[in-house]
Parts: sequence; structure tokens; C-alpha cells
Amino acid sequence: MDAITTISQSIRGLERLSPALAARAALPLFLRVGPALRVREHDAAVMDQARRWTTQVSGIHERGGQAQIYEWGTGPDVVVLAHGWQGRAAQFAPLVRELRGAGFRVVAFDAPAHGAAPGRRTYIVDWVDTIRAIQARHGALHALVGHSFGGLAALMAVAEGVQVRRIVTASAPADADALFRGFRAQLGYGADTDRVLRARFARTVFDEPDPIARVSAVAHPVGAPVLVAHDPGDRRMPHSEARRLRRALPGAQGVDIAAGHSAILRADAFLDAATAFVARSDIPVPPPHPRRPARDSSARVPATA
Repeated sequence: MDAITTISQSIRGLERLSPALAARAALPLFLRVGPALRVREHDAAVMDQARRWTTQVSGIHERGGQAQIYEWGTGPDVVVLAHGWQGRAAQFAPLVRELRGAGFRVVAFDAPAHGAAPGRRTYIVDWVDTIRAIQARHGALHALVGHSFGGLAALMAVAEGVQVRRIVTASAPADADALFRGFRAQLGYGADTDRVLRARFARTVFDEPDPIARVSAVAHPVGAPVLVAHDPGDRRMPHSEARRLRRALPGAQGVDIAAGHSAILRADAFLDAATAFVARSDIPVPPPHPRRPARDSSARVPATA
């Protein structure tokens, strides 16, 4: 019996006693950051070439952490790469090579509690604050590329005021609701536990009445041009999320790439499509995106070289 099956049976057993008990046990699992993903041997050389600095992000209730930042190249146009949950900057090594070759300055990061960044807990606002810190250092960004959870974070960052000319998402959910649906499907608990878990998450983590509505590219569509890349057979994030993004984002372009949820970042088809979209000169520069009301921690993200 594997660990997921054991955990699933335990949660469902608690659910028979009380959905509140099941939700209390499930929430730490939903927020858990596991061991750092290792750096693949052939990606290590790219990471070794990076200039490095760190930034302290405020996070929720001032409980943020330190993000590790990596930079390559010296071009005037900055492209920021945002990894997903349980990911790290090194996953973008193939794309870093492509973008550097196209003349861009490339910036990637390990979010708090991921990769080489210290910590044990993190939330999506830490991704947003890290992107803000990079913009504070470099000015308006040319492009944001986000994988999975990082794709949603990139869209959220732009909806909350980060200035960018274009966005690429890979294997990304359309909103936080997709994350809860996926977690429920994995553990198999019922509707009552799901409802209590969401309420407990809102109260414990965000202290907002409906944070799920805040973390939504559907509810808060951005105006910047977006390329939505997804594997039609993705088992971790269903392709329906890509369709939701394409419907919700004005003028979004889509590309289907059969490569796997994470392996898409190494697929030639993705590297070609993402680099071409970022480098295109015929995409109009969008007007500044109006900042929607949200917690503003941009003044509290000091960076240290």
C-alpha cells in the first residue's frame, strides 16, 4: 500500500466521524512542501552560470520567507520564469538557454521552501511578492513564463499590478478551485469535507472571506497577450484548465504539446513555441493593467545582492 492510499483511507475514516476532523487533518497535507526537487545533471551547468541574489518576501501575515533569484544575460528585456509547486528554477534550464540565445536577460527563482531557498512553508502570494521584487529591481518586465502553480501565480501577479508585455503558461490551472478539485480527487473525500477544508483554508491561511475568488485568472483576466501551453493528456492538471484559460483571457493563444505535466518544459515544441512568442515583435504592448484591490506588500520586499 503506497503513502497516498494510506493517507486517503485515513482522511475518509475521519470523515465518517466528522468532516471537520477530516478537513483539519487534510489542510496540512494540502499546504505541505515536500523535499526539494533535485537538479538534473545536464541542467546544473546552466545554474552554475547564473548570477545570484536573494529577496525577503513578506507573505501572508508577514510570514513570508527568502526566495533565491538566478539571473543570466544582460539584455534590456527581462523574462521572468516561475516554477510550480514542488518545483525549482533549474527545471527551466532548457528555456534559459533558448532565451539567452535570443538576447534576453532571464531571471528565475526558487520560491520560499523550494529548491535552494530556505523554509518549510509557502503560499502563492510568495510567488507574487517575488515577481514584484524582481520588477522593483529591473522595471517593467518583457515576459512572464509560469509552469503549473507558477503559471497561476504569474497571472495573479499581473492582475495585481505587475507590468508585463506578454505571458506564457505551461500546465497551469485557471484558478485555485482547480487545486482543491485535484486534491479532493487524489484523496477521495466528500463534498462536506471539501466545503469545510476550503473554509478552514480561507480562515487559517488568508484571513479573507473568499481567497479562492482572488486566486483566479478567470475572475480577474489580464489584458496582456497570453500563450497557454498544455498536454491534452496531462494527468496532474487536466487539459480542461487550459480551455478555461483560453476562454477567459482575451485573445489568448493555445498550443497543445503531448509531453507530460512537467516534461513539457523540456519538450522542443514548447521551447520553440515559448521562445517564438516571447521574441515576437508584432505583438502590441498592452496598456498598464489596472491593479485590483489586494494586499500590497510591494513596499516590503527588500532585495539583497
